Amino acid sequence: MKFSDSLKKNKDFDAVYKAGNSKANRDFVMYIKNNDKETNRLGISVSKKVGNSVVRHHLARLIREAYRLHEEMFNSGLDIVVVVRPAAKEISYDQTVKSLLHLANLHHITINN
Repeated sequence: MKFSDSLKKNKDFDAVYKAGNSKANRDFVMYIKNNDKETNRLGISVSKKVGNSVVRHHLARLIREAYRLHEEMFNSGLDIVVVVRPAAKEISYDQTVKSLLHLANLHHITINN
């Protein structure tokens, strides 16, 4: 079982934005960059355009939990940044999982790809 860290520093987010690949769907934009480590690092960005702090933190928790429960499906050694789009304001947990895995499949970073 592997554990992931989180991206916390602004320079780490900027590095993923500049050097990483991005794919998007209706709910999220996902940026991926190799990090040359054993584990993945997950960063979540939710703009004030999406909603107030309660809504933003709720969405961040949904994404973090969806990733945590499906982490074994992701390849290792990646920095992953998920940017929440305003359309995801009222998203359910099931739709969160579906959107997250859809983007992972588009990036070809799941083990079954």
